[in-house]
Amino acid sequence: MAPFYFQVSVPTRNLVRPEQQGLHVLTGPAETGAEAVRIARRTCEAALAAQAAGVAVPPRGPDGWGARGTRPGWAFDWANATVVSWECDSFLRSYEARTRPRPDGAVAR
Repeated sequence: MAPFYFQVSVPTRNLVRPEQQGLHVLTGPAETGAEAVRIARRTCEAALAAQAAGVAVPPRGPDGWGARGTRPGWAFDWANATVVSWECDSFLRSYEARTRPRPDGAVAR
């Protein structure tokens, strides 16, 4: 079975200024939502470890996950992370709109 794509949204907050809050969103393939959260967490931890070591954050890995934009000093609230199946079909919609026949029978290109 081919993996689904998931969106994992993790609430974040600034440890120095707790009133500053945000949401870190990660997407990638996984077999289940639980696996998606596990992979997203591992990916974020690797990115934060790289930052702490003073090296570049790893790019999207071969597993399809990446954690760009992580911020040192921000805490991830993994207990309140949400996961949903993710579909990026905007390209397909625009493609269909270009190739769908017009009312006069011609194909819009």
